[in-house]
Amino acid sequence: MGRVMAELIRDQIAALIAAGLRAAQEEGALPHFEVSNVVVERPRQPEHGDSASPVCLQLAREMQMPPREIATRVVEHLPSAPFVGKVEVAGPGYINVTLDASWLAAQVETILAAGERWGNVDIGQGQRVQVEFVSANPTGPLTVGSARNAVIGDTLANVLAAAGFQVEREYYVNDAGSQVRSFGESIYVRYAQALGRDEPFPEDGYHGHYVVEMGQQMAREHGDRYLNLPRREAVRALGAEGIARIIEEIRQDLAALGVEFDTWFHEKSLYESGLFDRVLQVLRDKGYIVERDDAVWFTSPDLDADAVVIRSPRIIPEPDERPTYFASDIAYLWNKLVERGFDKAIYVWGADHHGDAPRVKAAAPALGLDPERVVIILYQMVNLKRGGEDVRMSKRAGEFVTLRELLDEVGSDPIRFLLLTRTVDATIDFDLDLAVEQSEKNPVYYVQYAHARIASILRYAADLGWDPEAPGDVSLLTHESELALIRKILELPEVVALAATQLAPHHLTFYAQDLAAVFHAFYRDCRVVAPEEPARTRARLMLVRAAQLTLARALGLLGVTAPERM
Repeated sequence: MGRVMAELIRDQIAALIAAGLRAAQEEGALPHFEVSNVVVERPRQPEHGDSASPVCLQLAREMQMPPREIATRVVEHLPSAPFVGKVEVAGPGYINVTLDASWLAAQVETILAAGERWGNVDIGQGQRVQVEFVSANPTGPLTVGSARNAVIGDTLANVLAAAGFQVEREYYVNDAGSQVRSFGESIYVRYAQALGRDEPFPEDGYHGHYVVEMGQQMAREHGDRYLNLPRREAVRALGAEGIARIIEEIRQDLAALGVEFDTWFHEKSLYESGLFDRVLQVLRDKGYIVERDDAVWFTSPDLDADAVVIRSPRIIPEPDERPTYFASDIAYLWNKLVERGFDKAIYVWGADHHGDAPRVKAAAPALGLDPERVVIILYQMVNLKRGGEDVRMSKRAGEFVTLRELLDEVGSDPIRFLLLTRTVDATIDFDLDLAVEQSEKNPVYYVQYAHARIASILRYAADLGWDPEAPGDVSLLTHESELALIRKILELPEVVALAATQLAPHHLTFYAQDLAAVFHAFYRDCRVVAPEEPARTRARLMLVRAAQLTLARALGLLGVTAPERM
């Protein structure tokens, strides 16, 4: 769609400075040696230009020259470029670049021509990436913590797709092991109690009110059918049915949050297919398996601990529950990177799994796989607040607050936006009052209002007889607020690239808020529809359409709606 999309402005400026360096070296103005990387940054102060490079400060020692003198010689040898308006040497030796105003204005046409592709970049070049997220045990409703997991994973998948990766979303269903048996036991007891039979509750059982409700519902639907079966068989059957019901509830809750998965992968398939035994044999053949103390252990020099237990009949007496979580993780990793051939596997886990992360990373080289293909994102907890006070209990059942309750109270958009207003490694306070407040204090409202305001401007123009889609002369966009808005719009591809490279989707909420603020300033300073200035009106209508497109793209990547009216 044109050079802005094909190559980031930042990279074009870096290439320009590198070309100036080479030209100065070829003419003998600078010493000869290889420059591996030209860093280009965004200055904090607008008067320092649109981009700045500290490369000359970094080269001063090798060249044995003052950095300012190096910068001066580089600038003298810069080739011409249509996007460059001014280049200055600043401070101790920075090269500051200001974009050309006429080039900036012309980008409005490029942005509108790109349409829904605006903001896309191709750093992924078609690599296949799997993002596995949420993956909460199917033994209870999703919590607020799972909501943060879902929002991080889904937005990250959106960003990676926009950055040129082939992305698949996956939910890993933990339906093997001791927690399944315990859940089945808990349902059986509640089912039996609903039918009037007194059954002792298991020590490791699930005490939630939802289990009581599920047991009562199954009693109504099945009568005493399962009381007439051997207990072990009844526990398995009721447990399987309970898990299926929980999974369906999870699907519905995530769909209400705007999250859909390509694959629901079941842990038990790792064992039923024989994959776990095959992978265990691979590790055994490579010398990573030791047996002692009646248990099977994985050992690796990459582990902090001496070894990690894989299966133990002594620790876990049930035969089909003996493999540990880590045992499943190893086989699952093989399935992802070998059997299904993903170039990279991204896991989104809560911070309470920090001890598991290095174990999975250590399993990769043991299996002959590049550990760089395994990426684990650990996020911190969510604190719910109301009136400045912590909200710890559900109003419905006096237990944990569920995702469904949060959705019912504030809706999907505030959840998705507000849970991405901090970096994943920071604990986040979710203010229930702020989430529904209709003011500029509410970040999601502020951004959505900017989009709705643009839609209102376009409707107003149409009501007066203007064609909002008509082309205009963008060279008339010369006001500082117009150019500031174009500059901010042009940052979207770089924000997408940054979020994809750092696997940090919070950059999008920061950008969306900044873009909304710059648009509101433009709207304050520049009258869009002015009948006495038809040419300028058409140009400004093009600009506000470009701003609307960019806001919608940013919100869309976040999984947040872009309303036409508010």
